[in-house]
Amino acid sequence: MRKLPTITPTMTDRLVGFFSPKAQVTRMAARGQIMALTGGYTGASRRRRQTKNWLTGGDSADGALLPDLPELRNRSRDLERNNPLARGALNTKVTNIVGTGLKPIPQIDAEALGLSPEEKEEKERALLRLWKVWAESAECDLNRTNTFAELQELVFRSVLRDGDVLVVKRFVERPGGPFGLKHQLIEADRLSNPNWQADTARLSGGVETDRHGAPRAYHVTNTHPGDYGMKSRSLKWMRLRAFGPASGRRNVLHIFRRLRVGQSRGEPDLAPVIEMIKQMGEYTDAEAQAAVVSAFFTVFVKSEGGSGFAPSSGTNGSGVSSTDANEVKLGQGAIVDLAPGEDIVSADPTRPNQAFDGFVLALARQIGTALELPFEILIKHFTASYSAARGALLEAWKYYRGRRRWLAQKYCQPTYEDVVIEAVARGMIDLPGFFEDPFKHKAWLGADWYGDGMAQIDPKKENEADVIAEERGWKTASEITAEKTGGDFEQKIIQRGREERLRKESGLAVTPQNKALPRPAPKEPEPHPDQPEDETEDNS
Repeated sequence: MRKLPTITPTMTDRLVGFFSPKAQVTRMAARGQIMALTGGYTGASRRRRQTKNWLTGGDSADGALLPDLPELRNRSRDLERNNPLARGALNTKVTNIVGTGLKPIPQIDAEALGLSPEEKEEKERALLRLWKVWAESAECDLNRTNTFAELQELVFRSVLRDGDVLVVKRFVERPGGPFGLKHQLIEADRLSNPNWQADTARLSGGVETDRHGAPRAYHVTNTHPGDYGMKSRSLKWMRLRAFGPASGRRNVLHIFRRLRVGQSRGEPDLAPVIEMIKQMGEYTDAEAQAAVVSAFFTVFVKSEGGSGFAPSSGTNGSGVSSTDANEVKLGQGAIVDLAPGEDIVSADPTRPNQAFDGFVLALARQIGTALELPFEILIKHFTASYSAARGALLEAWKYYRGRRRWLAQKYCQPTYEDVVIEAVARGMIDLPGFFEDPFKHKAWLGADWYGDGMAQIDPKKENEADVIAEERGWKTASEITAEKTGGDFEQKIIQRGREERLRKESGLAVTPQNKALPRPAPKEPEPHPDQPEDETEDNS
């Protein structure tokens, strides 16, 4: 049974009891009831000195995020533009997660479709060729600017910096382009409630939902609110349907990471560390400025009359008068003429600060923890040991792999499916039962997504580990090839065959393939010169 709290009368209770003992008892009973309702967690206590001023609200996900989202987004962009650590953190994530772009390896469910291995391979090669036609051309972008790999980078960077981004599917046929599918990216600032109206249960942050909470439509402005000259003209809102009424497929991909149930918009990745990164940047600037000042010959002139420099026609070492507009400038090796009665007091700012590096590293550890980046990765600091560096890379790779899978599911796989659907509808490829049977439809659209491989500290050891994994059946050669280089194992095998033929034709030695080198047989020990071959020597 829980122990009842002890009620100790306060000075106010005693004063009230002096005039009315009944009122004192009522006060103490009410306080006892309040204390009895308090749980057993010290982190929730309102009576402890450490937490009594810690006031929190019970806002919903949108209630806590949406009022602050515009300012969080603007400050995140400012840090990306002007703060090296913030820019480096975002660049590190984009480079390691997207890199040169996620690429698909079609994985048709041959068993569900009743295909032979040869038919499966033929269809997968045909699907991959169609995908490359669309993805490796800037025609996939409505603006005719980016390939699909570059769109991936732009989408993911927008999610990290701004919190979310809209990808609108457009169908625009252009001369020379075999596909009509185009992607239009809409920045997060354009997604808002029409005429800036207040959020409601069905419309929050520009996202219109149905009674189940699923998105129905997105309300976006016709141009960016911050465009030049927008203050002199009014914005217009457009309503974009989230799903096609006939196909049921998404017309708009709203890409963001949901951290709470009921969250309608995304949170910038730097949100929990914006203040710390800003202060760290200001501290770094102050230390750098102090180091620059300390590099000059700095003096202060102390005058008995308090009038500063006496009038003089002398000049300092740079040829500038020391009394021009009572302004004192520091310079390299500057010499200032002093009047009679003036004294010099030199200042030592003790810069560079010896504790600067340790303090910055301590802050970098906290920032890296919030961003899921070990501080060695965050600041590119690999000086401890091989084990520590590899441990940091492996820990970061867990995060990279998870976010890579997230990006593939949210953006890459739906796009691949749209391309295949259009190719089948146009008759570019024959996939039996694609539109008639939903199970066959899904079986034709399977694909695995791979990106650039993980950085290797000791390639020899890690390549040997991959060989063991392939021999034990833990990995396939296609998976290893995709992880190492992001390439296609089948294409590499074809290229290897060409190279081997060229070696033979040129008279060069053929390189061993998938075959261990024969180990030399152990040599028999040679007999001692003084010992007969048919006798043994007793050395006991």
